[in-house]
Amino acid sequence: MAKVNKLKLPPFATVVGKDTRINGDIDFASGMHVDGIVKGNVTGLSDTNATLVVSREGRIEGDVRVDNLVLDGVIVGDVFACNRVELAAGASVSGTVHYALLEMAMGAKVNGQLVHADDMKEKCAVKQVGEDAP
Repeated sequence: MAKVNKLKLPPFATVVGKDTRINGDIDFASGMHVDGIVKGNVTGLSDTNATLVVSREGRIEGDVRVDNLVLDGVIVGDVFACNRVELAAGASVSGTVHYALLEMAMGAKVNGQLVHADDMKEKCAVKQVGEDAP
């Protein structure tokens, strides 16, 4: 069995606090941590190792396109992870999860499909700085 290295989280440049609600799309670079609610698409910028962490209190209602996702909260929408997805015990996804690598803990829920692709770079279409949405 191949050994997969543990995900090293980048520094969090963006934090959505527990008492924060954002209505609209978010583009971010490096690391983003969500404890609040985001109603809109969340997209990581290319070549920034865009890593999204959604805590147990966090919720995203929209599509997610990132390099890496660590989820212990809720996503209502499709997920496109160029590299890896880690679904913790409290994770809940209502939508299709496209991934290259997947780690799923007992108790995590996916109400949709799990779609593996060896080359996620084309499917992710993670944006470059200054680009419009895919």
